[in-house]
Amino acid sequence: MSLRLGFDLDGVFADLGGRLNKYSSSSPGTPDVDGPLDTTHLRGASAKTWSRVAAMENFWESLDEIEPGSVRQLASLARERRWDVIFLTSRPDSKGDSVQVQSQRWLENKGYLLPSVFVTKGSRGRIAAALALDLVVDDNPGNCLDVATESDARAILVWRGAAEVAPVSARKLGVGAVPTMGECLSVLDQADRAARREGGFLASFRRLLGLADSY
Repeated sequence: MSLRLGFDLDGVFADLGGRLNKYSSSSPGTPDVDGPLDTTHLRGASAKTWSRVAAMENFWESLDEIEPGSVRQLASLARERRWDVIFLTSRPDSKGDSVQVQSQRWLENKGYLLPSVFVTKGSRGRIAAALALDLVVDDNPGNCLDVATESDARAILVWRGAAEVAPVSARKLGVGAVPTMGECLSVLDQADRAARREGGFLASFRRLLGLADSY
């Protein structure tokens, strides 16, 4: 049976944090953020910053890819393994086309043909349950914890910060953490291969992420 996978966009594939940091340094003496910007979880972005985002034509198509080629790599794996993939995002509106259309065009530009994008403000756990997803990949620990506690899906946290400060609570709930999307896709590839040979995707997933003794 094909895997059903959900992927967040910003902080996982798209470099929103880098773009907002550029805004914060674009006008010396007039910071656009309330204190240092957390580029991983986007905490601290001011109302001024988001107003600039809202006023930009098709802002969401302008972002860089954090790891160039990662979207294309996922597309290739999804085609080869017949994975069902949906991209999940809670992006606010900007001028121009809808967030969904902008996000779809961005993904197509990066090499993913006919992407499915779900724009939502709800709990990622409830979404994972409603869509019967097997696994969700996100850079927000809170979203991963929601998935672990509110659904039967597994979660992978893309943690680009220092490894020693990765949330301990996430690991206790069986959430695996990886430093890059490249490593995440490698884990998914290996787990899927092992499951096809031996059966049991979950067991392979937990073993590869060192979660054998976790919930």
